Amino acid sequence: MKKSYLWSFIALTGLTNAIEPQQPLRQQKITQNEPTNLTQIITSSPLLTFHKNIVEIPSISGNEKSVGEYIINFLASQNFTVEKQLVTPATETEKERFNVYAYVGENRFPDVLLTSHIDTVPPFIEYSLHAPSTDFNREDLIIAGRGTVDAKASVAAIVFAALETLHENPSASLGLLFDVGEEKSGIGMKFFSDSELNPDPASYKAIIFGEPTELKLVAGHKGTMGFKIIAKGKAAHSGYPELGKSAISAILPVLQYVDNLQNIHPEEGGLLRSEKFNASTLNIGVISGGQAASVVPALLRGGDGSVVVDFGDLGGAPPQYLDADVEGFEVITVNYGTDVPSLVIRGEKKVKRYLYGPGTIHVAHGDDEAITVGELERAVEGYKRLINAAL
Repeated sequence: MKKSYLWSFIALTGLTNAIEPQQPLRQQKITQNEPTNLTQIITSSPLLTFHKNIVEIPSISGNEKSVGEYIINFLASQNFTVEKQLVTPATETEKERFNVYAYVGENRFPDVLLTSHIDTVPPFIEYSLHAPSTDFNREDLIIAGRGTVDAKASVAAIVFAALETLHENPSASLGLLFDVGEEKSGIGMKFFSDSELNPDPASYKAIIFGEPTELKLVAGHKGTMGFKIIAKGKAAHSGYPELGKSAISAILPVLQYVDNLQNIHPEEGGLLRSEKFNASTLNIGVISGGQAASVVPALLRGGDGSVVVDFGDLGGAPPQYLDADVEGFEVITVNYGTDVPSLVIRGEKKVKRYLYGPGTIHVAHGDDEAITVGELERAVEGYKRLINAAL
């Protein structure tokens, strides 16, 4: 059944301030005599300036409205037709959430769709620049802050790859989708997938997903599955623990056992493995329970007092097998999940799916999230090569 949708539509024609293609990487030596030298590297580049601006706008999942509006205005200024796809209307307790969908002219169902997400994980970390040494090459300048890698680096590189492609080939059939909620529930991509913008049968020849892949092409990523372990005990005063039954004490050996399953071979009762993806990856992400330090905890979501495993409706997805047929890229597989399984391709038409982007997942979600100028600029070229291959 189709959902109902509310759209805000912006149509633009005749704009003349389209951005020129980025200049090639320069092996320019920088001496850090003044802090302004670092800033000038950013301000002299439309790509780096756009990346800076979207990183400086906090957009933790559920709070993407401001960065979405900035991207809409920027794409509108660059001759795109932009649609604002309302995912969650504003309420007294929630901000409005929307996907940004853009294309050229009236070509609402383009041949190639490029997509990434605009939400980040908490906490917000401010944008900052760091010289790797006193005397360094321009492309080695480090850009740090929340979202600099995951995934605003991909957003920025996708936008400028599209602009440069259209500058060189105005008839290129391209669309851009920047969705909300990837880091938490995948709500934005799922909403798009179920909307009229994802027709049946599919109109796309290829979909290019942006995530941190170290500028390598991803041949596949692992699936996901979540579950809860619930421990039930009996409350009592902590001074007399023998009168109760601690759910925390009961859950500890269970968690230790579960945590080790990824290290045990499947034939011995461990988690599944495959030749392509190697061993399964397991993470105990959230533990909560108990009422106070002075109370024997009667309930803990996590283990036994009696132990209940609750698979519930926590979502999940099978492993994803992706296309990696464009020459010139190193090919890898990755452990993390993406928006890829949330975008259902309808009909029997073969639609290629590529996963690529700047930065490394090893710093994503961490306090040290950062990327270099060179990685961002090389990503633009990488996305352009994927676009040209798809077209």
